[in-house]
Amino acid sequence: MSDLVMIANLKFIRTSMKTLVKLALITFTFMAVVTARAADQRAILLVADRVWTGEGPTHRGWAVLVAQGRIQAVGPMAQIQAPADAELINLPGKTLIPGLIDLHAHVLLHPYNETTWDDQVIKEAPSYRTVLAVKHAADTLQAGFTTLRDLGTEGADYADVGIKRAIEEGAVPGPRLFIATKAIVATSSYGPAERNYRPDMALPYGAQQATGIDEVTKAVREQASRGADWIKIYADYRTGIDGSTRPTFTLEEMKAMTAATHVSGRKVAVHASSDEAIRMAVLAGADTIEHGYGASEATFKLMVERGTAYVPTLTAPEAIGEYFLKHVRGTAGTPAMLQAARAFQLARRLGVTIGNGSDVGVFKHGTNARELEWMVRLGMGPTEALRSATVTAAKILGKSKDVGELKVGLFADVVAVEGDPTADITALRRVNFVMKGGTVYRRP
Repeated sequence: MSDLVMIANLKFIRTSMKTLVKLALITFTFMAVVTARAADQRAILLVADRVWTGEGPTHRGWAVLVAQGRIQAVGPMAQIQAPADAELINLPGKTLIPGLIDLHAHVLLHPYNETTWDDQVIKEAPSYRTVLAVKHAADTLQAGFTTLRDLGTEGADYADVGIKRAIEEGAVPGPRLFIATKAIVATSSYGPAERNYRPDMALPYGAQQATGIDEVTKAVREQASRGADWIKIYADYRTGIDGSTRPTFTLEEMKAMTAATHVSGRKVAVHASSDEAIRMAVLAGADTIEHGYGASEATFKLMVERGTAYVPTLTAPEAIGEYFLKHVRGTAGTPAMLQAARAFQLARRLGVTIGNGSDVGVFKHGTNARELEWMVRLGMGPTEALRSATVTAAKILGKSKDVGELKVGLFADVVAVEGDPTADITALRRVNFVMKGGTVYRRP
């Protein structure tokens, strides 16, 4: 064995050991949570300096009573009748808020400055990516995001189905997941791009390919049967002669996919950046537009008319700029960043429903709150931005009866942050208490 090979093997072993140690720490922490939960099923009374329920201003002197995984009471401390044996968790200096929601995540990806998207899809085994995703989910929950809509496994088959099940069954910690499995793309219009590789190579693909009304309808039904909660469609991609973004499906194909999705009781999320593809997606019945950077005023007005929500993913262009264009935060943005900012501000001015979605996975998991900081930087007030990640996001998911507010009967998804995020959105960086479904996953 050559010295170079031995060195490479040693590096691989060290990297693997680091990953195993991290996973062991996650498992140890989670087992402690599970043990505590099994040993103590008492009600919990949460007391902090302020409580923001998702509506109106913050309230001082309020508390939240939790039992059996749901919120039993929210209001002035003096009016809450907690059981005598309830556990009191006092959080001085903190603000209680609803668990945060990110509507555009990829737990099976990690930052592209670590490994490019192509190399993740081609070189990293789905089993390895799944193990990493367990850590990504844990990091996300620790950051106060208790619900994620995960929009595509990006070449990892149906791994998100297993991850969701493991979280739901309590085998691993993580946010409540709504998944899209593989996503659907027009044949030969996604990545890894065939033109970049030898024509005789059998490449794994980042999504499910389909062409024609029969095939696209079949793809929707296949993904639904595998466990997709949402159907994700790529309405455009970089397929122009010069590499420009062009629509990939016809309007008829998109209508067929949305019809097949809606009849099953599911919703459709559409990746679209060009104005033509965004407009086609809205006319086809899309429930959300992801990215939407190139939308015109007329198209955004159509979205308002049709009730189509917008998930702007502002952080992704910033991350790409940092990785590949030498962008430095705080300096003038790249052309893609400026286009994203223009679209966001135009959509907000026209009254488009805007939900928080960051495209995390392109950048580091657990730093999802960067998206909310971008929203505030571009004109939203902190409370408006918070609502995009709570009340509004829950409505987009169709889950307002379960998540998005601190309200009697909803899941006890409660987060405490240092300071007041309704005054300073960067307070979301300082999460020190996380409860999901009545179970505490992080304490001060």
